[in-house]
Amino acid sequence: MNTNKRESEILFALIRIHLRPIFLFFLASALSAQDLNFLNHNRPMVDAHNCYPYDGQFADRIDRALKSGYPVSIEQDIASANGQPVVTHTATTTGSEPTLRAYFFERVRPIVEKALAENKRSTWPIIVLHFDFKSLDPELLRAVWKLLGEYESWITTAPQTSDPHQLAPFDRKPILVITEDADEQEQVFFRDLANGERLRVFGSAHTLSIRGKSREDRVHQLATLPPDQLLTERPSNYRRWWNNSWYEVEEGGQPKAGDWTRADADRLRALVNYAHKMGYWIRFYTLDGFAPAEDRGWDQGYNFGTRAAVEARWKASIKAGVNFIATDQYEDLASVLGRR
Repeated sequence: MNTNKRESEILFALIRIHLRPIFLFFLASALSAQDLNFLNHNRPMVDAHNCYPYDGQFADRIDRALKSGYPVSIEQDIASANGQPVVTHTATTTGSEPTLRAYFFERVRPIVEKALAENKRSTWPIIVLHFDFKSLDPELLRAVWKLLGEYESWITTAPQTSDPHQLAPFDRKPILVITEDADEQEQVFFRDLANGERLRVFGSAHTLSIRGKSREDRVHQLATLPPDQLLTERPSNYRRWWNNSWYEVEEGGQPKAGDWTRADADRLRALVNYAHKMGYWIRFYTLDGFAPAEDRGWDQGYNFGTRAAVEARWKASIKAGVNFIATDQYEDLASVLGRR
């Protein structure tokens, strides 16, 4: 009996030794996993690109975006004027630009207050506020952080953790705030926070910095490198999504796009599947298709040239499960998504 007992103890000890690394692996994976279903059940949404006025023109963009259906992502490019964060397409400001407070937060106040009163938490967040900073001046970043604090009761947050790769659960609210990948933003919005403080904004992943002998070589690599070489870092408590141009899908992006092919669809699906497997939401920008007469201050560099050409890519993006489909044609994409 003593011999058998000793053999059993040795056997169980060996099992524990061999299983411990497996257990630790799955524990680490669980701690670094993000619940992608938190946002729109991990389904596609309209990402309203450059959703702010240009030099006083096109001031209706935010109204157009909000009418396209919920949830909706709204991009606000940010710089500083008169000591306040303003929405603008350039880092150089005149002081005439609308403030972020007035143009975005006070515009959505009745929508957010209605959502809070109805308390249908399963539908939140209904608005994703996406920052594209035109300046990384720490004073501007701190001013935005302070402004977010004034509206924190509207904003999805998560507690800071001692381990940056431990993803804390979100406290669900009507607005989710995201920003892009600059380390300067991570410093102010994440690293400066003490353990237990609330994150108010969540950054994007670092994509591989492409090095090549020429621009053509870099463009080719963007469209052909395997997804696991473009994105190597797992999500952190701060970095929760992956931002991509269309150059990662079709070589040369919109200006060089030809007919949409099965190989293009396979490439798009591979990028999306890999992002989701890693635990990231994924965005592609910017998918437009318009004739000169339809131009409303949009960028020709994002133009596939025709509605038919862009619609093929919208449908492929929806089928692949792209979370944020960026476009300037908010209503048209919303129609394809079946909301109108």
